[in-house]
Amino acid sequence: MIRKLLQRVFQPKKKTPGTNSDVQKFSRRTHGIDKHKISSGALKTVEGLQKAGYSGFIVGGAVRDLMLGRVPKDFDVATDATPEQVRQVFRRARIIGRRFRIVHVMFGNETIEVTTFRGSHLAVDENGESDAQVTDSGRILRDNVFGTLQEDAERRDFSINALYYNPATEEVWDYHRGVPDIKAKVLRIIGDPETRYREDPVRMLRAVRLSAKLEMQLDRATETPIPKLADLLQDVPPSRLFEEMLKLFLSGHAMESAAALRQHGLHHGVLPLLDVVLEQPMGERFVKLALKNTDDRVQQDKPVSPAFLFATLLWHEVLTSWQKHQSTGMKPLPALFEAMHEVSDIQAGKLAIPKRYSVTMKEIWGLQPRFEQRAGQRPFRLLEHERYRAGYDFLLLRCESGELPMELVEWWDRFAHADTETRNNMLQPDTAPKKRRRRRRSPNSGGSQGPHSGNTP
Repeated sequence: MIRKLLQRVFQPKKKTPGTNSDVQKFSRRTHGIDKHKISSGALKTVEGLQKAGYSGFIVGGAVRDLMLGRVPKDFDVATDATPEQVRQVFRRARIIGRRFRIVHVMFGNETIEVTTFRGSHLAVDENGESDAQVTDSGRILRDNVFGTLQEDAERRDFSINALYYNPATEEVWDYHRGVPDIKAKVLRIIGDPETRYREDPVRMLRAVRLSAKLEMQLDRATETPIPKLADLLQDVPPSRLFEEMLKLFLSGHAMESAAALRQHGLHHGVLPLLDVVLEQPMGERFVKLALKNTDDRVQQDKPVSPAFLFATLLWHEVLTSWQKHQSTGMKPLPALFEAMHEVSDIQAGKLAIPKRYSVTMKEIWGLQPRFEQRAGQRPFRLLEHERYRAGYDFLLLRCESGELPMELVEWWDRFAHADTETRNNMLQPDTAPKKRRRRRRSPNSGGSQGPHSGNTP
């Protein structure tokens, strides 16, 4: 019913002749985009391209977000100029990329990403050759194929991302009914869903992320193939998966995203340990608290640490392994480090967490036993540790989830803000056995075990 009403409301303003006859052009009165909310760099980029005789549009997520009343994080531009031609138009521009070459145009501290209209990866030149590379499963490895505006629209992933805004005329060009889909809050993939997911399995994660972030309903045809094709994610480079997972969990809707991952059977291909964690009552509470904390910080524009986030997602697997190793008689600290390496190795095969994050993640885990040591000089030394704050925040989640008593985190909160005398009074008795200092023997004393000891002739 909603679709029929929208079809009546969103009639095309006019159509262009020839190959672009399917485009719908919507005026500002319909799309509602305020030109003044677009970055000056993006406007200058489009203006520069158009003055040089090329077409230029602001595209993708920026157009979508502006129509939804959101503030875009960045602005991308699409053009019929080749990367080399774009570089000639702008003084500060550089070509980057291998899978598909793009141009970064810089205005002060702002960088605008400019892409040439993309054509079909199936297209061949006059010699019968193509610059595209595709695996047997259908995944596109390289795709430096240029095309027309209409072909570019067909290559976009979802209809709501296939929108082109021309600042000169303040029109939105729509080839795949993305404007009605935005109004209906429907996320729909362009083309045959199964084929598009095989071309790039990461599109399944994007579908989940965008539907959660934008509070949109997945179109039935878009949603149906996802569980069946989830295993295709195993063929995606771990580094790409990590980038997509960061976007998903730092979207400000991490809780909804985690639930959607499980609902569509995608967690096994990305965070296989997450499902195990969420099946444990204490683990589920811990992860939900961590995701809510992340969402709150993102929505308040506070900094979020990826290392801290992934430390929380994997903690209960570390905890289970830690307890297992201790049950064999291994001492707590060696058992913890063994558990940390074990869980990290399992996850590394699925998700390439960069070293700069994994090192911090392990430091946060490694600090946890030290919070239970409240005697002697150990608490004072822990306060001076560079990861103390992250370790404390992690301890807080453990206590709030019921893993540890709240008394522990409350003690550390008081200790951190107390004066020296109060801190000394808060210390617990040191019950740890003192190590006996080995007595150092003088060089002339007997009992030497050197090479000249014993009875010599």
